[in-house]
Amino acid sequence: MRWFGKPGSGPGDGETRNYLSLRINLFFFGTFFIFVIIMIRLAGLQFVESPELSEVEASRETKDVPLAAIRGTIHAAGGEDIAHSTPIQSLFVTLTQEYTAKVKNKNTGLYEPTAEAKENTKALVAGLSSVFEQYGDPSAKKLLKEDILQLLDLDYKKSLGYVPRKIKAGLTMKEVAHLMENRQRYPGVSVVEESIRHYDKDTVAVQTVGYMKQFRSTETGYNLYKNIRSAMKQTGADPGLSYREDEFVGIYGLEQQYQRELRGKNGYQTISVNAQNMAEEVIALVPPVKGNDIWMTINKQVQMSTEQAIMDQLNWLHRNPVQGKLHKDALTGYAVAMEVDTGNVVAMANMPDYDTNVWNAERLPPEEWAKIEDYYQNGTITDISSGISGNGLKSLIFLGSTIKPLSVLIGLEEGLFTTGDTYMDKGIGYFGKNNSSSVRNSSGHVLGPLSPAKAIQESSNAFMVEWVGNALYKKYPGEGIAIWDKYMKAFGLGVSTQSGLPGESAGVADYLDPKKAGSAQSALVLASFGQKGKYTALQLAQYTATLANEGVRIKPQLVSKITDPDGKTVKQFGREVLDSISFHPSYWKEIKRGMNTKVKAFDGFPYDFARKTGTSEMEAFGATRDNGVFIAYAPREHPKLAVAVIIPEGGFGANSAAPVARRIFEAYDQEYGLDGVPKKNVPESRVD
Repeated sequence: MRWFGKPGSGPGDGETRNYLSLRINLFFFGTFFIFVIIMIRLAGLQFVESPELSEVEASRETKDVPLAAIRGTIHAAGGEDIAHSTPIQSLFVTLTQEYTAKVKNKNTGLYEPTAEAKENTKALVAGLSSVFEQYGDPSAKKLLKEDILQLLDLDYKKSLGYVPRKIKAGLTMKEVAHLMENRQRYPGVSVVEESIRHYDKDTVAVQTVGYMKQFRSTETGYNLYKNIRSAMKQTGADPGLSYREDEFVGIYGLEQQYQRELRGKNGYQTISVNAQNMAEEVIALVPPVKGNDIWMTINKQVQMSTEQAIMDQLNWLHRNPVQGKLHKDALTGYAVAMEVDTGNVVAMANMPDYDTNVWNAERLPPEEWAKIEDYYQNGTITDISSGISGNGLKSLIFLGSTIKPLSVLIGLEEGLFTTGDTYMDKGIGYFGKNNSSSVRNSSGHVLGPLSPAKAIQESSNAFMVEWVGNALYKKYPGEGIAIWDKYMKAFGLGVSTQSGLPGESAGVADYLDPKKAGSAQSALVLASFGQKGKYTALQLAQYTATLANEGVRIKPQLVSKITDPDGKTVKQFGREVLDSISFHPSYWKEIKRGMNTKVKAFDGFPYDFARKTGTSEMEAFGATRDNGVFIAYAPREHPKLAVAVIIPEGGFGANSAAPVARRIFEAYDQEYGLDGVPKKNVPESRVD
């Protein structure tokens, strides 16, 4: 046989060639086999195990659940705790898989808790019930097994699956110790420090301080919490700024105004959840940060004296006839005392008041609400919808003669008369076409020749009608009301005081509606002696302080500073000028001389002071009702304190409102000194 090939080749080379071919074939076959296995595996992953893997992936999602911080304290000016929080230990249960594992029911096709999950839940309920019975406060309300089961919310009717359920607040130390020592027996159970709010039992400025309710009650009507809810929904939002639905938040007064500062920063639990939003385990715990403290400008002693003075005066009016009759429909009173130089509000009283601690319950019983619904709003800053006088008059009332110092200022500034002019008061002032309309002085008194100052002192309606209201209309027929309104706002009447309290009213400038008054002329005439324009007690106090400051309007300050949990001041508040208006010095002298009305309630008062009584008339239930109004600042020179008092249906201001103001000035004199020397620090012999 003849071989063809390379030189030297032979049968041995052929065998080698066949061996290599076999190896190559085996390699390709093995590769193909492995490829087929991979494809089969991928198909299995894609079509068979995909749902399971997706669930595993979903189970890696986490949720941050907030833990409430200890709320900061609201102090009175002297450091007394008016609203403070104390820590309590609360028991929460996170529904982990031990209690939520489910299996498909072959008969119904529905998923139900597994037998093991049911048994775990039963054991948890029994265990907690036993702990509460054995170690709990025997005087506290008993939590039965059915109560605990309902609080667990296994049907997720109240909360999502991963949200911890609050089972009990205010655990005893024995309960806490047992639960911590035996935590392995209670999967998902955690003890969390919360707080409970306490308000001074002396009920100090309760409407100003405000109250708290659960966050879930702020779904509507609160812009602050609407913004917070929106922020919580933002991607990447700080979990420390998230709120729990059962968390208590400020709803009124300073509690709401300084909610962010008082609240502090919540801690949070990071919880892993599965595709069904059920908790699997607690991954991390970040503790909360205590809130800052608020220091009010309100002095507790001055405030309590003011509150008591109002209640005493209301009782006096019910038992003692004034102008020949009792004033049993005088049921409410409002007073504000504001420092002239700083703007600090040292007293803000709306009486009667109530105990704010009633709001600490998760739900306010109807019988408790019935007791407080007339008193929970702050009538010194708004026209309250309840807490009204006997014939339905609210807290915004006409100013009466307390407007007359400003009326005279306007007349002087507008050149309607001078400080040297004399008005002949005949007891009646005329206006309108051919002087067809008229207004009489109180009780029809004929006051004779009056200087502008004397017109204020004697409270001449006729002067204001003819020389201010009517004269201003004649000078500015089409613009008189706008001119008047400009001056009102410069003194804080018809604009916000900028106190920052939620719900503050700007008052009601009803002179802007000339049709309701009959004409533009009538509107100006009525406004000139205080029968148009309804304002709050805080606005009156700011107006009085603006008179004392000779045209400089300053912001009422209710908080002097904010401090952190270590006592370090993080923000300070001081005098803040809102606007100012200039008048000739001689005009101010004339006004100060005029604010000198005889007030029997101040007999023996040791300081010279500027004051003006007022009695505004308002229609209610078909009859004219007299409201008592009084404003004053002291001392007359270098004034320190401005006071405004309103007693709806109290009759003449000199008899109803002025006695309250006297006691406010005396209380302030004791604490701070109208002359700069606190009388509480002066030996009694020296005071006499």
